[in-house]
Amino acid sequence: MKILKYFAIALLVFGAIFATLYFIKTNSKTLIEYKTQSPKTQTIERKTVVTGKVIPEDEVEIKPQISGIIEKLFVEEGDLITNGDLLAKVKVVPNEQALNTAQGRLSNTLILLKNAEIEFKRNQSLFEKEIISKREFDNAQLNFEQAKQNVQNAKSDLQIIKLGSAGGSSIANTNIRATVPGTILEIPIKEGDQVIESNTFNAGTTIATIADLNKMIFEGKVDEAEVAKLKIGMPLEVTLGAIEGQIFDAELKFIAPKGNEEQGTVQFKIEGDVYLDNSVFIRAGYSANASLVLEKKDSIMGISEALLQFDKTTNKPYVEVKNDKGVFERKDLEIGISDGINVEVLSGLIMEDEIKVWNKTEPVKIGEEEESENK
Repeated sequence: MKILKYFAIALLVFGAIFATLYFIKTNSKTLIEYKTQSPKTQTIERKTVVTGKVIPEDEVEIKPQISGIIEKLFVEEGDLITNGDLLAKVKVVPNEQALNTAQGRLSNTLILLKNAEIEFKRNQSLFEKEIISKREFDNAQLNFEQAKQNVQNAKSDLQIIKLGSAGGSSIANTNIRATVPGTILEIPIKEGDQVIESNTFNAGTTIATIADLNKMIFEGKVDEAEVAKLKIGMPLEVTLGAIEGQIFDAELKFIAPKGNEEQGTVQFKIEGDVYLDNSVFIRAGYSANASLVLEKKDSIMGISEALLQFDKTTNKPYVEVKNDKGVFERKDLEIGISDGINVEVLSGLIMEDEIKVWNKTEPVKIGEEEESENK
């Protein structure tokens, strides 16, 4: 009986020891080994991207010098033209009141001319008989010549009202010609449309819009938080949505002195000259993005921004650095500019420090993933 009793006690003891060892083995965790990175000397640029479009540097609107109806269009949108090319012809529709006034003026000047001619011939006969002085004869001749000129002016005015130009004019007002070379961007009218002349009180109807597509500019808007960092002459890199894989160099030439509020933020208009490649045809109005370097530092100490941790209380950045004993210690940092990937370290580290990669993720094995899903 005693042997069985001792055997049972020994069995219980060994069972307890085995269970303890198994529990310790199954619940113990292996030490996590972290990878480390050291600071590097690098160049960091802080950029901003501005959305906008590419437009011609100068657009010229061609307007008629006389009101009427478009009789004929000689060009189409997209045509290349030179200075003086005929764009359209306007058919004049005379104003009834102006026409009646011009006809009445012509009739009146003809009456005065007839009377002046009679006076001139009478005075000429008297002068030849030496009855009147030369001065009186000269005055009669002057009145006759003025009457003839008035008739000619009245005829020209009447012809302009009827046809749009005088008979002796080398360029008729009814012929609309290009004033600059370039490409026809837009023709907002069609044959048969009525147009209004450009004058002091009216801008007039636009016949066509012309621009030189070899001189393009980038136009965009910058947030007020970044506009103070911009300077005239800064380089830009322009990419177009319609042309993939090509970057165009540009130079900032204009920053608006006044901003406009849009959706709760103040935006400032900017413009930049785009240097085009002759092998690429760019159409006016392409959407574009311009990258501007707001700040750049060369040969500075930098680390990956993913290595930073932030204090929950002060929100100040720090990293964990391995000491001589292999233990990671916290070091507070002072940081500078960042490009979103790397960040400048102003103080707190030396080049030899080994920084803990604290947020590295390990790939999940398929067996472990299935087991976790089953659980």
